[in-house]
Amino acid sequence: MVPRVLVVDDEPGVRTALRRGLSAEGMEVTVAADGVEALRLALTGAFDVVVLDVMLPGLSGYRVLERMRAEDVTTPVLLISAKNGEVDQADGLDLGADGYLVKPFSFLVLVAQVRALLRRRDTAARHTSLRVGALEIDRASREVRWSGQPVALSPREYDLLVALASHPEAVVTKDDLLRLVWGEEQLVTRNVVEVYIGYLRRKLAAAGAGELVQTVRGQGYRVCAEPA
Repeated sequence: MVPRVLVVDDEPGVRTALRRGLSAEGMEVTVAADGVEALRLALTGAFDVVVLDVMLPGLSGYRVLERMRAEDVTTPVLLISAKNGEVDQADGLDLGADGYLVKPFSFLVLVAQVRALLRRRDTAARHTSLRVGALEIDRASREVRWSGQPVALSPREYDLLVALASHPEAVVTKDDLLRLVWGEEQLVTRNVVEVYIGYLRRKLAAAGAGELVQTVRGQGYRVCAEPA
């Protein structure tokens, strides 16, 4: 799957350079120029890594990071800043940052840091379980259970459920599901998402979880522990 990276910096030149560079490295990049927009995007939990400038209009990078962690958003965050003091770096790490780069930095070093965070996140994901209400997904064994009973899913159905359950209560669009589950398969359309959502719902319904996957009209789908 293509890694999704949120780049936040108030300097247009930095945003453009990082978007182009990270895109060339095979990543899908979304950019934001201020702390308010950064927080809105980060709280969706839809990104694999956030590259976050400290000095931002609206909300500082520190405050964005603080709010993310307060809302239990565990997305890895790489702080970037012109501040190179030990206290500044310590403050960022204490707030929950996973790394700190001082401007000006080498793009190669930034890419290496981002890839390291992606590897760390992937390793952690493989050894953790997802729980949403009575739903339990063991990522290590790729087993799914509802109220303790196994639910047999195809590999694609499993990946679709994980993509949704990774962000409980949050709406995941069809386009996002295409990227997360089907990746770069160019011939796949949004209709395929609808078909596989149908397959997944039928199997979940047979296990007693018929209302787990909900449609949000005009937006996408979400997994909720409680019925709509």
